[in-house]
Amino acid sequence: MSYVGPDFEPPRPRRPRRGPLTIAVAALVPGALLGWLLYEAVGGTGGDGDGSDTAVPRASVTSSTAASGTDDEKPNPSPSATSSAPAASGPLKGKVVVIDPGHNPGNFQHTTEINRQVNIGTDRKECDTTGTSTNSGYTEAKFTLDVAHRMRRILEKQGATVKFTQDGDRPYGPCVDERARIGNDAHADAVVSVHADGSATGNRGFHVILPASVDEGAADTRPIVAPSRDLGERIAGHFVRRTGSAPSNYIGDGTGLDTRDDLGGLNLSTVPKVFIECGNMRDSKDEALLTSGAWRQKAAQGISDGIAGFLTR
Repeated sequence: MSYVGPDFEPPRPRRPRRGPLTIAVAALVPGALLGWLLYEAVGGTGGDGDGSDTAVPRASVTSSTAASGTDDEKPNPSPSATSSAPAASGPLKGKVVVIDPGHNPGNFQHTTEINRQVNIGTDRKECDTTGTSTNSGYTEAKFTLDVAHRMRRILEKQGATVKFTQDGDRPYGPCVDERARIGNDAHADAVVSVHADGSATGNRGFHVILPASVDEGAADTRPIVAPSRDLGERIAGHFVRRTGSAPSNYIGDGTGLDTRDDLGGLNLSTVPKVFIECGNMRDSKDEALLTSGAWRQKAAQGISDGIAGFLTR
């Protein structure tokens, strides 16, 4: 697997047994890889700055004001979890984007309910999980809602109608099958589920999860596999470009892309959908990024840029 879309050509994974990597920067490669290489050269962390890169191809996505330090974004008073403010004019006018903030802050208090088994097409799995957290206690649920609110502002400024699967406005959940149904019922043009991983120390970087081809029971992803890959590749390329983060060094063999058939949120989707694991909350270096408001703004911008590129392709 690799990013083969118009927005990114990935670095190959580093392995000690290989010699120096020769990289040819073609005229059509738009800066994502070059930016990452420069980032590596200067040892940057991606946690500072305002994310004011050159506008993305095909769609000029305007960034909202970045938060600073480790403070969470203070969301605007929100309508219901599945509604959006009236769409503005812009290149995404008429497009519907569903943002799925992974996990719910209340899941910790409802373990019995979220452990209930639901049908994911290929199997049965838990309704949801609590998600992970950093070693200092910053939860994945808090992270995903913060990034989701930032994405909503960015996308609405471009004219998109943005809906959430949850906004911390319900006791727990929704379950993974309902999360998929929300996107389906909205006839979404794109759905992105926002997460952060909880892997071992030393495992770093982001990865985008793509739906496998599944045709079993209630699941039939065959019509969405190709467009979901396009969406995922664009998000991955723009995420590198905006954040300076490298693709995962432990999943995806250096591509930052992972295809799975065991996630109900993907298996039951009938519209283009991907997950993004923005980093590893259990690694101290990734933790420093994930807990930075400025970096989260860059992450939200990168994901939104990828969505906009997909919707205006």
